[in-house]
Formats: sequence, C-alpha cells, structure tokens
Amino acid sequence: MFPVAKSVLLILTALFPIVDPLGGAPIFLALTRDNTAGERRTLSWRISINSFFLLMGSYLIGTHVLDFFGISIPVVQVGGGLVVTATGWAMLNRPADEDDEERALTHRDMRAKDPLRHAFYPLTLPLTVGPGSISVAITLGANSPHPHDSHVLAILAAVIGSLLISISIFLCYGFADRLARALGKTGMTVIMQLSSFLLVCIGVQIFWNGASALLGSVLEKAH
Repeated sequence: MFPVAKSVLLILTALFPIVDPLGGAPIFLALTRDNTAGERRTLSWRISINSFFLLMGSYLIGTHVLDFFGISIPVVQVGGGLVVTATGWAMLNRPADEDDEERALTHRDMRAKDPLRHAFYPLTLPLTVGPGSISVAITLGANSPHPHDSHVLAILAAVIGSLLISISIFLCYGFADRLARALGKTGMTVIMQLSSFLLVCIGVQIFWNGASALLGSVLEKAH
C-alpha cells in the first residue's frame, strides 16, 4: 500500500493549494453571510460532492479526451507541468488578500433565497474547482502508471485523494466561521505559502517527466 499512500500524498500536495479550501473559506463565508449555519453546512456538503466528481472525472476521462484530439501524454506532462509550476509561482508571489474582495464582489449576487441554487455554479465551478484544478487533475491522470495492476492502484489513490480534498472542502466551508477565528489570517497565509512552494516543485517534476520522454524519443529517432 506504500505506492498508494505516496500517490495520495502527491495528489493532495498538487491539488490542495489550487483548490484552496482554506483560502476559499473566507470567500464562502462572505457569500453566505445571510444564510444560517445549517444552510451553510448543507451547501458545503453539496459543493464537496460536486468537487469530488469534477476532480475524478478530470483524472479518469481527461486523458481519453486528449487521445481523441491526438495529444500525447508527454506533451500533456510538459504543458501541465508548466501550468502547475506557473500556478504555484503565482500563488507564492500573490499578496494574501489580493483577490478576496474582487472574488466576493464578482459573486455577491449569488446570495439567494434557495441555498442550493448556486451550489454548482459559481460556488463549485469556478470558485472551488476551477480550470487550474481541472488541468492539474488531468495532468496527474496522464502522469499515473498505466499497467493494469498499477493503474488500479492509481485510481484507488485518486479516489482517496479526491475524497480527502472533498472532505477538507466540507470542513473548511461548513465551519468557515470557526476556522477564520481559529487560524487567523497569518496562520492561513503560512499554510498556503508552504503548499504553494511544494506545488512549484511538483510542477517541475511533472514537466521533467514529460521532457525526458520527449527527449528520449528524439534521441531514438536520431539513432
């Protein structure tokens, strides 16, 4: 089970900073300030379920979609690695509260009478699981081992990793008011900065995996 645990850790480290449930919790709290605590719990539960299926769908089906368009896995690894690295670098250099007010103002009108009306859009997509998260999930799926036995373990790791992220979304969003008081702005900033640095490292590794495969194919043709 060590390979599964290793893969789960990789998925969590790559996706958690981009999904960013800790950073999204204050936004969620601002957007649902007119809802009761019970309504926020129900809404966060629905968002966590939507996020799970979005991440798993991207992980499992994303590569097949790419095959349909004739895009090779090494190219996906190179492109995805660059995206992951750029995202992590941008997060490292982003002021902590740079876009909090902008995101809240953009979606201010989503505070509706029906608490589940906006559970998928915009609270799940793109506020929680956006294009960056989807592209990383596709890249991780393309970067996973493909022999039958290993592939089963990779899917298991993806299910566990996505489930853990979904649980973290539910906890951070459902108890956003308590989380904000417990961690404070400084604590949340430290957590996200460390995660962003790890994201940069993972992006470089994914890029190198794809670049090595492409370089290897070029050298084989040269000989």
